[in-house]
Amino acid sequence: MRQPDLAIFLATSGHSGVDRIMKKLVPGFAERGLAVDILSIDRHGPYWDDLPPGVRQVPLNVAHVSTCLAALVGYLSRCRPKVMLSDKDKVNRSALIARRLARVPTRIAVRIGTTVSKNLERRGWLARAIQYNSIRWLYPSADAIIVPSHGVAEDLSRIGHLPLRTISVISNPVVDEDLHNQTQAELDHAWFAPGEPPVILGVGELCARKDFATLLRAFAHLRGQRPCRLIILGEGRQRDKLLKLAEELGVAQDVELPGFVANPFRYMAQASVFALSSTCEGSAVVMVEALATGLPVVSTDCPSGPRETLQQGRFGELVPVGDVPAMSAALQRTLENPQSPELLREAARPFTVAASVQRYLEVLGLAG
Repeated sequence: MRQPDLAIFLATSGHSGVDRIMKKLVPGFAERGLAVDILSIDRHGPYWDDLPPGVRQVPLNVAHVSTCLAALVGYLSRCRPKVMLSDKDKVNRSALIARRLARVPTRIAVRIGTTVSKNLERRGWLARAIQYNSIRWLYPSADAIIVPSHGVAEDLSRIGHLPLRTISVISNPVVDEDLHNQTQAELDHAWFAPGEPPVILGVGELCARKDFATLLRAFAHLRGQRPCRLIILGEGRQRDKLLKLAEELGVAQDVELPGFVANPFRYMAQASVFALSSTCEGSAVVMVEALATGLPVVSTDCPSGPRETLQQGRFGELVPVGDVPAMSAALQRTLENPQSPELLREAARPFTVAASVQRYLEVLGLAG
């Protein structure tokens, strides 16, 4: 039995930012000749059509993260990977506890992709207590802690009582040749025909954290002043609620929610402005993707990635979280006076896949 260089332990929705990140990182790891195991939980992503050479999927044969501990201990005891990389707190704490129980020398790297304190504001006291305590008591035993922005690092350091120097900031892997190729794909949609009103684009899970309700209200305000349309790509529990809101606002005929789209870049290549309305982010992968296609951006100034990515507003307007009039006005200004695509692509340059893969390998101790 081979010893894996790297085991990646995830439990995702199948269409989240983590999914897109790992779909970029895993081929990069494989190209470096690493033997990679992807540990999977039933009915959870990431989902793979074809795995790169040297990468195998290892089902843990459990239905939930909460029941995976025994299977994870068994895997570590049998396969003894050099390093295990996990993402999100439930998965991270399982990885750290399993290593302790398995008594193996596997190095554990945990990743947190969002601003934890802000993300937990809507949760109950018990959920907040569990996550805060798991960070404070378990994360110090991790061999590496990875986050996508300095704002996330500062937040995690503060709430977890962790020295800032122990947290590694690695830009998300976004920009590569495949992204540029996908922007060239044909988009057969009547709203993008010549002479049609401009389209505002949102992309993300239809959940409270993305706050698409604010975007809908801002769009309705703008729609009262000029012709325009709104498309929001993504799936989530708030879909019906958002459709109902569009009806109540009287803009349903100019709003479309197509669901999850495998290639959002062809929409980005045709839209007039990208809007990020989130209440919190880590680094906002979709915003970087939009910039990489040359699409102008308007974003909430939420904790904590957008301000870093947009360089304090140089590459796109920042508006207060939940501020409908401010977002509507920023969308109007951006439609009237968009920045050049060349300038916007410059903002995405730090987010190349090659640079991110190299940095991950360095932090994981696998660069040699």
